[in-house]
Amino acid sequence: MRSYLIGVLLVVCFGATSVAAQKVAIRVAPQTDAPQISRHIYGHFAEHLGRCIYGGFYVGEDSEIPNTAGVRNDVVTALKELQIPNLRWPGGCFADTYHWKDGIGPKEDRPSILNIWWGNVKEDNSFGTHEFLNMCELLGTEPYLSANVGSGTPQEFTDWIKYTNHPAGSSPMPDLREENGREEPWKVKFWGVGNEAWGCGGNMRPEYYADLYRRFATFATDWNNSDGLVRIASGASSSDYNWTEVLMKNIPHQLIEAIALHHYSVIDWGNKGPSTEFSTEQYFRIMQQALRMEDLIQRHVAIMDKYDENKKVALFVDEWGGWYDVEPGTNPGFLYQQNTMRDAMVAGATLNIFNNHADRVKMANLAQAVNVLQAVILTEEEKMLLTPTYHVMRMYSVHQDATLLPLAFESPVYTFNGESLPAVSASASVDEEGAVHFSLVNIDAEKVHTIELDVAALNLSKVSGEILTSAALQDHNTFEHPDKIMPKAFTKTTFKAGKIQLEVPPFSVIVLTGTK
Repeated sequence: MRSYLIGVLLVVCFGATSVAAQKVAIRVAPQTDAPQISRHIYGHFAEHLGRCIYGGFYVGEDSEIPNTAGVRNDVVTALKELQIPNLRWPGGCFADTYHWKDGIGPKEDRPSILNIWWGNVKEDNSFGTHEFLNMCELLGTEPYLSANVGSGTPQEFTDWIKYTNHPAGSSPMPDLREENGREEPWKVKFWGVGNEAWGCGGNMRPEYYADLYRRFATFATDWNNSDGLVRIASGASSSDYNWTEVLMKNIPHQLIEAIALHHYSVIDWGNKGPSTEFSTEQYFRIMQQALRMEDLIQRHVAIMDKYDENKKVALFVDEWGGWYDVEPGTNPGFLYQQNTMRDAMVAGATLNIFNNHADRVKMANLAQAVNVLQAVILTEEEKMLLTPTYHVMRMYSVHQDATLLPLAFESPVYTFNGESLPAVSASASVDEEGAVHFSLVNIDAEKVHTIELDVAALNLSKVSGEILTSAALQDHNTFEHPDKIMPKAFTKTTFKAGKIQLEVPPFSVIVLTGTK
């Protein structure tokens, strides 16, 4: 058994295949100082990569696919259903070769470039600042712009801020914006100061980047940041704790609002394995990497706490998700992969980790929204499907801006070839109406696990739920069968004497809602 303090009473029992049932009774934890789960934890990411932008989000105004100003209507409808809180753009590695002025003005006058990072394909800049920010308005989401530090300048950075945020008539950049058809500013709040500066963003040392960040961040706003910008430092890759240490130590905290962290669930960068025809061992290895997020956050946060005990600087995990080999016959640089119940496990367990660290984790961005990596949406010409990851994100949307309800429990273990992982993952929250939401994940590939929630102290009178499950881990939705995996109502609970008991099938996600 592995113990986790993540306070309502949660009792976890081994399923029928276990030698003996074990129950652990935990007290209800106080909620007085529990943090809010920021809705921005449920953010997304759209890079100029493969078919994420072109063909995914954007088909152009002349397309026969129904669209609004070139943006696919079906994609907009689906993402609005998710209540996506933010969308990060234009990269990714692409960000540090992107010069935003190439993507404004008449489209026929915009210069083309070669996208050297992703497939060596032509980028015609037909989807630029106006198209992206107007699309965010259509989606009802906040934009997160990643600025070019690697090959850009502070002048280019500050011009972009002025172009998007400053009032009409105040300077040449707002005048240029008006010339291009937009009088009122978009008021972009989230600004990434470079991306992966340790790698494709410039192969910089952390000391060098910290100094460069200070320079860019200084000119982003005024003395007191009266614009309310959130300046995000390019953070560490996975376990590069020295990167976080150097940045937290050397960047004055009045110049930084958040620091990023990137971590992908990948087996081996040289042999990532297939997205659908994977073995049980490959599944176990991916879940090892996904659950590693808990340790990564704890250790990076411990470093941040040394320099920022009042938690003024947020942690943004602005790239995360499963990364596999591309689908056979597709461009290797397009990173197009299918999405199975394995991805639902990655998503459910990872989001529970973020929720449980809501005191410091204030944003996360799944990579990526459409047609790339662990996408929530896949498209093929006029067709569109929703992936298992989409359904998990939609089920978990009840946690957005709710108050964390800490949970304490001992998880049974999922064992494979003598190695073990915690089988059960959970988080909980209370929303403004007083409804209590529990998200429960059983990553075990074989065993059912019985869970008993002691909710007597919460004075609940009824419970409802949804479940996402399937017959095989490798199951996925296709364009021929787009609804193979869909959430269904979950009614197999017993609620008696203040306790909710249920069985969670192997590789399943359940979200319960309790009301008074």
